[in-house]
Amino acid sequence: MLEKVVIANRGEIALRILRACRELGIKTVAVHSTADFNTKHVLLADETVCIGPPQSALSYLNMPAIISAAEVTDAVAIHPGYGFLSENADFAERVEKSGFIFVGPRADTIRRMGDKVSAIKTMKSAGVPCVPGSDGPLGNDVDENFRIAKDIGYPVIIKASGGGGGRGMRVVHTDASLLNAISVTQSEALAAFGNAQVYMEKFLEKPRHIEFQILADNYGNVVHLGERDCSMQRRHQKVIEEAPAPGLTAKQRKTMGERCAKACREVGYRNAGTLEFLYQDNEFYFIEMNTRVQVEHPVTELVTGIDIVKAQLLIAAGEPLPYTQNDIQIRGHAVECRINAEDPKTFVPSPGPIRLWHSPGGPGIRVDSHVYTGYNVPPFYDSMIGKVIAYGDTRDTAIARMRNALAEMVVEGIKTNIPLHQEIFNHSAFRQGGTDIHYLERRLGLK
Repeated sequence: MLEKVVIANRGEIALRILRACRELGIKTVAVHSTADFNTKHVLLADETVCIGPPQSALSYLNMPAIISAAEVTDAVAIHPGYGFLSENADFAERVEKSGFIFVGPRADTIRRMGDKVSAIKTMKSAGVPCVPGSDGPLGNDVDENFRIAKDIGYPVIIKASGGGGGRGMRVVHTDASLLNAISVTQSEALAAFGNAQVYMEKFLEKPRHIEFQILADNYGNVVHLGERDCSMQRRHQKVIEEAPAPGLTAKQRKTMGERCAKACREVGYRNAGTLEFLYQDNEFYFIEMNTRVQVEHPVTELVTGIDIVKAQLLIAAGEPLPYTQNDIQIRGHAVECRINAEDPKTFVPSPGPIRLWHSPGGPGIRVDSHVYTGYNVPPFYDSMIGKVIAYGDTRDTAIARMRNALAEMVVEGIKTNIPLHQEIFNHSAFRQGGTDIHYLERRLGLK
């Protein structure tokens, strides 16, 4: 077993990793910025190391500082969580070369799957269905780019090869705006990701966002843990997630899950990962792979009974998966709400001191959060301050429990998006299930 792990992250995921480590008897090192000296995981960790000022570039993105923290504390592994350096192949490589275990995939796998053009080629060769597209990066041949768009059929979407988080993409409806969209996306991609490469895909009008969770050990064993529906989004940012996906059949789950597991087996994948798809007209189209634990992993944990973060640590320690695909059973339904410190109407961040924090409870309710009464939400990071997850035997029960939980939850001193969640859970379309990724923006008048 890993003796001591550096948690190279902050917020709720850092606390989640710490709790998993404690269950396994692993000592923890919390690295933190000066703004996060009093977050819950820092207060609970066995050791702490301040790695820099509040700005992420000088702390949570500071590779030498994090690796130095592992060195001075005699840690053996580094868990990156999600965001920050979690999908940075150079960081994974530097961690391994420094003699530590990276709790995640190998650097070459992150590099291969992090580039969307490369990932799509890999998935196609493994038989995973992909969105019709340019089958590679766009060049400077104007006529060729027009031909590709015509062959695909408008509308098309221009995407950055190294993009993510909803950035680096533009929808194009006509020839007249194609070249400008390519040029602007290339410039934005270079500025944001250091890679100007872009590619073209068919823009699906009303797809759902469905993703499959996989776990893979170091010995070629791969299982999938079913799917999640993450279609409730605003500007490509997920707001509500659930598992399993409403309306998906057991046969579809089995077929796609097996394809995902086969693809991961063929690329030699290890640890936790998620394959994301657009789903429209009963067809799946691969869009990208996340080579890390996802924000929404709790819904999968609740319907499978498998602790994904503990599995990550055990895999990193060299343990084989203790179960086969036949052992994985999907039971009940779970929904998750991301609680953000922001105005529920304008979505402007709302940092500041929390005068009162009261978490909901009751059957089937789980709250993952690092904040507490008296905690000061800093203005330097993502606005998510927690997640509320509700589980029930049926989807209707899970939704009813979530509505109760949102009504019970109290956060005073700052604004949160709880009212938005309450509104969504009252929508008849959401309660029916199967809304597309543009539904929320249409509802909010953003489209």
